[in-house]
Amino acid sequence: MRSLVLDFQDMEQNQLLLVGGKGLNLGELAKIEGIHVPEGFCITTVGYQKAIEQNETYHDLLGQLSMLQAEDRNRIGEVSRRIRQIIMDAEIPSDVVKAVTHYLSRYGEEHAYAVRSSATAEDLPHASFAGQQDTYLNIIGTEAILQHIRKCWASLFTDRAVIYRIQNGFDHSQVYLSVIVQKMVFPQASGILFTADPMTSNRKVLSIDASFGLGEALVSGLVSADCYKVQDEVIVDKRIAAKTLAIYGRQEGGTETQPIAPDQQKIQTLTEQQILRLARIGKQIEAYFGRPQDIEWCLVDDVFYIVQSRPITTLYPIPEANDQENHVYVSVGHQQMMTDPMKPLGLSFFLLTTPAPMRKAGGRLFVDVTHHLASPSSREFLLNSMDQHDPLMKDALMTILDRRDFIKSLPEDEKEPSPGKGNKAMPPSSAQPPFENDPSIVNDLIQHSQTSIEELKHNIRTKSGSDLFDFILEDIQQLKKILFDPQSSAVFMAAMNASLWINEKMNEWLGVKNAADTLSQSVPNNITSEMGLALLDVADAIRPYPEVIDYLQHAKDDKFLDQLVKLKGGQEAQAAIHDFLSKYGMRCAGEIDITRTRWSEKPITLIPLILGNIKNFEPNESGRKFEQGQQAALNREKELLELLRQLPNGEHKAKETKRMIDLIRNFIGYREYPKYGMVNRYFVYKQALLKEAEQLVEAGIIHDKEDIYYLAFEELREVVRTQELDYQMISKRKDEYTGYEKLTPPRVITSDGEIIVGKYNREHIPADAIVGLPVSSGVIEGRARVILNMEDADLEEGDILVTAFTDPSWTPLFVSIKGLITEVGGLMTHGAVIAREYGLPAVVGVENATKRIKDGQRVRVHGTEGYVEIL
Repeated sequence: MRSLVLDFQDMEQNQLLLVGGKGLNLGELAKIEGIHVPEGFCITTVGYQKAIEQNETYHDLLGQLSMLQAEDRNRIGEVSRRIRQIIMDAEIPSDVVKAVTHYLSRYGEEHAYAVRSSATAEDLPHASFAGQQDTYLNIIGTEAILQHIRKCWASLFTDRAVIYRIQNGFDHSQVYLSVIVQKMVFPQASGILFTADPMTSNRKVLSIDASFGLGEALVSGLVSADCYKVQDEVIVDKRIAAKTLAIYGRQEGGTETQPIAPDQQKIQTLTEQQILRLARIGKQIEAYFGRPQDIEWCLVDDVFYIVQSRPITTLYPIPEANDQENHVYVSVGHQQMMTDPMKPLGLSFFLLTTPAPMRKAGGRLFVDVTHHLASPSSREFLLNSMDQHDPLMKDALMTILDRRDFIKSLPEDEKEPSPGKGNKAMPPSSAQPPFENDPSIVNDLIQHSQTSIEELKHNIRTKSGSDLFDFILEDIQQLKKILFDPQSSAVFMAAMNASLWINEKMNEWLGVKNAADTLSQSVPNNITSEMGLALLDVADAIRPYPEVIDYLQHAKDDKFLDQLVKLKGGQEAQAAIHDFLSKYGMRCAGEIDITRTRWSEKPITLIPLILGNIKNFEPNESGRKFEQGQQAALNREKELLELLRQLPNGEHKAKETKRMIDLIRNFIGYREYPKYGMVNRYFVYKQALLKEAEQLVEAGIIHDKEDIYYLAFEELREVVRTQELDYQMISKRKDEYTGYEKLTPPRVITSDGEIIVGKYNREHIPADAIVGLPVSSGVIEGRARVILNMEDADLEEGDILVTAFTDPSWTPLFVSIKGLITEVGGLMTHGAVIAREYGLPAVVGVENATKRIKDGQRVRVHGTEGYVEIL
């Protein structure tokens, strides 16, 4: 009987599969001293399994359900309805009936009970499943309770629960349901307590929702609740809602909705003392479970009863710090155009490469900028560089500074070193370039980097085992030397500063906005924009051969390249693709993560892009595009200089402007090169490490080569040295990574976990426009194509690309589009630089663009003013 029904007090921490998430948490709550939990028991999952285990139709239908996708809504509805009917018709096993009757007689059969579902995939640390199964209140009598136990079992297969499981990757046949039967309490008030503020994620602010009667009115959205915020035992915010309705229990069972008298509607639900007492209870429960909780409570005769507590699964993790001080962190991903999580090996390589003080959280990296905000001298530098990268970050940092109490300002003379000098996340500033305006400097820098990469490829061939790891660490020093070479930084900083100068002065002198955008088109030595044009040339090589085109349209796997040679024109096509891959094959989406699949590893990724280029363009398009951009820049230069000469002191202004234009034309292209060099080296390291991984697979230490991605660099080195690994670590990391993928990283987060959101401050923009940051001039209308993965791109010329972020790997798509909208980005990030060079109007930093703009809508992009209109 014990494994069929368990009292709350008898539950053990390891019994999730018996009592489900809700049951497990109630069992734990009942053990906390001083916490009142209404008495009750749990019909375990064994009872559910016994009821349906012999039913073959049930198992057949379950098999059908497992084949369906979330989109198959009608079919899901039909199969789920049949499963629910089978469960409702099933006989509850006699030993379950006996056990339930025994416990009801113990607690009092005449009492009213709440009958609640508790699934084994529910209230888990990484997936709440909140509200997916049913709850029934004020149920009286053994027969009625047994009937509602069946209803709870059946609610495991409501359409919403089935779709939620499909979307979260849970196997229907591995999820079971237990049922909680708990004495009803009839509260004067009830509600929800979050021990961390669900709106801002601040772990030091508790948020309480409260309304009269039973909490169901609140949970189901029938009523507005009072909201109280508590921080450090002080009520810091109170919003009293007009409460027109409440749900109460009826004497004969069930519930009813009653109107609240008009004079009672604006009364505060809880007194000040009750609010603070409830906050203390919340903190006690949070401390017991060791993480922020979402708690359901009831108030009966001035006693708080807790009827549920589950982890809050939506909070972004706080970057780890080694002290109790206040810290402010900014997202590296938003600056690097890669907000997806990185696997442990990817994180450790990036940390080995960067000099900036970074912390990990949620599979992403954050820079601790606390000291730079505290020091008046470095604060200004930081805010200016943030303005270039992402004005929303700057605005968020200004919000923190305005509070004055969070960061203590250092005296003027206590200067902090600038954050990660030379690090791409915060580029060094330089007013005058410390060199002649000579393009050969760029050629020398590129040559030096290329020679160094060839040496690396040659030398790494002979390395293996521990020697390989030592060699890579040594070579990363060489990479850092090249990446943060002061001359290299000075070259692209000179061009970036010249762009800012041109924009400022042309606006001031001529009233021309963003003049540098056109002047940046078709510049030499831009490895990233050349890549987009090179893929047009690949299309030209394949275009004359219909047989090859037809073959590529049906190619399904990466062996397609080997088969090409059998076709007419296949050798030419193969050679063109190989040439492209030899120069750009180390690139891919999210390329700063060494574990991401490169184009050389999965060349089929490029096929839709090549076929799109064949369909959308005439031959020799790459040359035409480059020449058009060059001509546009030349014409703009001529026009500006002529206008300037007509001004007072015009010759001097024109001469200075010409010098700045030359700096842009000669050096802005190099802005993309250091990252290309870094990604090149990463790919060489990766190939060598995958050879080590093959040996670990052969030795049975790991299951797949890719398992090494879930180990940090030093951990992998140790596994190679000792030939030992607890494989559970890999499984745990894979689960963590899956959880991180569901999180949205914040731009700015504090050590309290508070997410600070920035705003654009602009008045002159139309009321219904979507605001962003203008990064490439012009106005364009077109069809919005919302694309989250490059592989899914199906573009036609004239489309406007809407996506979360673009790194260099997205550039081949830029040749097909007429405008760009991204959620992340700044004036000098990759997408903005390439958009300007291709002459595409672009607005970046548009919050939730991929949700607010629907695929196929017509939109107008205002690249000069920085907003988007849906037409």
